[in-house]
Amino acid sequence: MIRKLHPAAGIAAFLTILCFWGSTVVVELGGDGTRIAAVKLAILWGLAVLIPAIAVAGATGARLAGRSRQPVAAGKLRRMRFIALNGIAVLVPCAVVLQQRAGMGLYDRTFALVQAAELVAGAVNLALIGLSIRDGFKLTRRFGLSATAR
Repeated sequence: MIRKLHPAAGIAAFLTILCFWGSTVVVELGGDGTRIAAVKLAILWGLAVLIPAIAVAGATGARLAGRSRQPVAAGKLRRMRFIALNGIAVLVPCAVVLQQRAGMGLYDRTFALVQAAELVAGAVNLALIGLSIRDGFKLTRRFGLSATAR
């Protein structure tokens, strides 16, 4: 069960962040204030999916790795710590601030700076989760990858 839950949670987290990131870029490039506010509210509600997905991926990954000394597994665990910290310290506060400001129609310099920080932090988490998915494929030897291949 845990061997199916872990990749499902990781992929759910990746796709959720990708959806948040993509919808933000699209609405910022071509949307009005009402649409931006709607996306920011949807992202805030979407945290109810993202946070448990990341928590489950992290917990099940730690359980699967156990005390493994395999470098690929250790790399996944290191990345997971940074992914969680980035989410808690940067992405969640940014989502709250952006939703509040968008809800009040405040699309000022502060909004733009927080939005930029959120996009950068989101892209970092996407990259890190993507690397962890790749390494998961290596560990399970899916798609012809092996843990010793670089």
